[in-house]
Amino acid sequence: MAKKRRPQTKAAAAPRPAPRTDGEIPVVGAREPCPCGSGRRYKACHGRAAAQAATELVRRPFEGLPGECDWVAMRELVPAATAPLTLKDGLPADVPSVALATVLPLAWPALRRDDGSVLIALQNDTATGDLSRDLADVLLRALETEPGTPVPARRTGAEGPRLQDLLDLGAPFEPQVHEGFEFWLGSAEQATGEVAASLERANEAAIPTVRLSGVDAAYWCRVPDKNHLRWVMPHPEERLLNALARLHAAGASGLGEGTRLVGSFRAHGLMVPVWDLPGAMTAEECEKPAAALAERLAGALESTVPLTADERRARSGLANRQVTLN
Repeated sequence: MAKKRRPQTKAAAAPRPAPRTDGEIPVVGAREPCPCGSGRRYKACHGRAAAQAATELVRRPFEGLPGECDWVAMRELVPAATAPLTLKDGLPADVPSVALATVLPLAWPALRRDDGSVLIALQNDTATGDLSRDLADVLLRALETEPGTPVPARRTGAEGPRLQDLLDLGAPFEPQVHEGFEFWLGSAEQATGEVAASLERANEAAIPTVRLSGVDAAYWCRVPDKNHLRWVMPHPEERLLNALARLHAAGASGLGEGTRLVGSFRAHGLMVPVWDLPGAMTAEECEKPAAALAERLAGALESTVPLTADERRARSGLANRQVTLN
């Protein structure tokens, strides 16, 4: 007696997509048939390479952008700041300006204000391992969003442009640190509802922060009982650790009486040394000591003499007090 044929499931009965001939394979759901027409699920076909590319971590996502150190600071250290962005191909006629912001209300990736201007949030979670590509996707979508509308989060494709492809790499990057988050609003706008509540919470949590003017990417901040200076530096990590160790062993790594180099962060491929400061030491009072330290550090960075025993111990201590942020 012949076996009965099992009824086809919906998946088996579903028509196989026609093979693509244009070379473009769109992104679909992981369990859907691959648009290439292979008959396999997307995740087991073209989605495999896309997923690998999307999750591979780009260690220095802002490398090549003007002000890379300030990009890192705005991403990891500064609560409230903005910076104008210049697009390589210019702005659309209905977009008066584009600016980077540390964070936006309700964790929006971007916001198109009522007047058509665009704010891009830097401190959001990202869908892939390439922060530059994710932000470029948000930027392109924000330029086409209706005024008065936030830009929703979404998964970024692995082949899209990066910020380095969209921004004018010859334009300066000039962050402006704010005391609070009122920059979320245009001159004629008022916060209401969830945005007003988010603004209040953000202002209450903001740590007072000032960007020094005499050196690049150094940020003073005030916390209870003491202040800090957090300085994002562009030098290769091993070379910078050696230079700081030379200064530390010589008692020349501080910023004056009562200050101390206490360790560093590692963020987006760059090193961020941190100094403890007396609670009474203001940002303005950091300017001259920071400029003098920059000169001493430049000399130490040039040295090729092997580290002494004391310098090696200092280097080991600094390396042990390093925290990786990402």
